[in-house]
Amino acid sequence: MIRSPRPLAAPVSAAAPRLARAVLAGLGLSLGAAQAQTHAELEALSQRWADAALAGEAPAGLPLRLQIQIGKLDARLQLAACAKVEPYLPPGTRLWGRSRIGLRCVEGPRPWNVYLPVTVQAFGPAWVLNSNVRMGEALTAADASLAEIDWAETDSPVVANQPDWVGLEAARHLQAGQALRQNLLRAPQLFAQGAQVKVAAGGGGFTIMSSGRAMVAGAEGANVRVRMDNGRLVSGIVNAQGVVEVR
Repeated sequence: MIRSPRPLAAPVSAAAPRLARAVLAGLGLSLGAAQAQTHAELEALSQRWADAALAGEAPAGLPLRLQIQIGKLDARLQLAACAKVEPYLPPGTRLWGRSRIGLRCVEGPRPWNVYLPVTVQAFGPAWVLNSNVRMGEALTAADASLAEIDWAETDSPVVANQPDWVGLEAARHLQAGQALRQNLLRAPQLFAQGAQVKVAAGGGGFTIMSSGRAMVAGAEGANVRVRMDNGRLVSGIVNAQGVVEVR
């Protein structure tokens, strides 16, 4: 079974998030009386804010080298004068891969809100395939080698520890040079779709064994549906022996 991913940017200590919030709170651009800000000033403000945000979320136990690049505002954009500009991270986004940062005027005669593109890269060691692997093939320790990659290139977490991927199957056809990520791997399939499988239903100290036809392929820990011989559909969890346990 593929284990739950570890946080990729977990705080080093409980004090780190509080410190980061305090730093970020002071990074608004305050000018006293409302003044017009140049695009360069706003982009520099966003860069300082993003740098502080990443510094407050140093990876725990992961030797990642973080880099952040702030994009440019549209040159045609004309913003009203503002006494205080506040950077923020829009809801549902995070500083990882391709994202965006918001800038809003919180003190000015005409409030405004704009967004800047941002790219975060997180370089660190990962397991990279030495050769092509066909879908369904089980991986061995010889199939991948350590190399530095950008962990933030895609959303799927990197499978960083060798014991966590050895023995797993390729969920699709994989190419040499691909880094091993969770969406590319799956637990070994114990039976195929349409296969006849054993079904165990228990309660009160007894277990009843029966059989049915699997509606989908099943791996250990998967929740699958089985059509019983009487036509009834049941759902259960696949155990290590390939038996579907109905609870």
